[in-house]
Amino acid sequence: MPRRRPGRPRRDENLQTRERVLAAATALFAARGFDAVGLREVAAAAGVDVATVAHHTGTKAQLYEACFARVFAAEKVVLEQAARRVRAAARARPRQTLAGLHELVDVFVDFLEQRPETTALWLRRWLEPHRHADLDQRYAAPLYELVEALLVEAAAAGSLVEPTPHVAVRSLVWAVHGHVVALAADDPGGAAERQRFRAFVHRWLDALYAPPTGGES
Repeated sequence: MPRRRPGRPRRDENLQTRERVLAAATALFAARGFDAVGLREVAAAAGVDVATVAHHTGTKAQLYEACFARVFAAEKVVLEQAARRVRAAARARPRQTLAGLHELVDVFVDFLEQRPETTALWLRRWLEPHRHADLDQRYAAPLYELVEALLVEAAAAGSLVEPTPHVAVRSLVWAVHGHVVALAADDPGGAAERQRFRAFVHRWLDALYAPPTGGES
């Protein structure tokens, strides 16, 4: 086995450094937006020099995109797993589609409650809707389309009625982001607010998609 050259960082060290840079940059961009953050600030927050930031992520615009790619990758994993469970349940018993959607929503709410920087990062981006709009196509649209496809499939199977899946998904996403913003105020009643919001979202799903009473269960 060839010996590593002296001073050459190991691959896992590179990955750890890149993750530290991205975590620091995500927090800064989420708090202040693209224009108000410089590479030197990111380097200082990550405990590295500017050259290291540039080595791992390139320009500031490339770093900004890498932050969205990072949160997208984490969210994609949990939503795809939940979506597979919804499909499996729906194929076995179509009336279980709604129960699967409840689980999917819980997974999404859990994810954003645990990673509020994801909401903050996107809200900063959306304050300037025509700037960096390509990020939406790469790192938001695929997740919208994932859930929209579930609604379209369920509607085609007769499990529910949803004529505007994109509007339904967008409305839910914005509701959850709003919930995360409210929690960020650090209200002492945060635990109760989490429970109230979760109950509201489940009532919303039932109001939209619950089958008439007396149907197949």
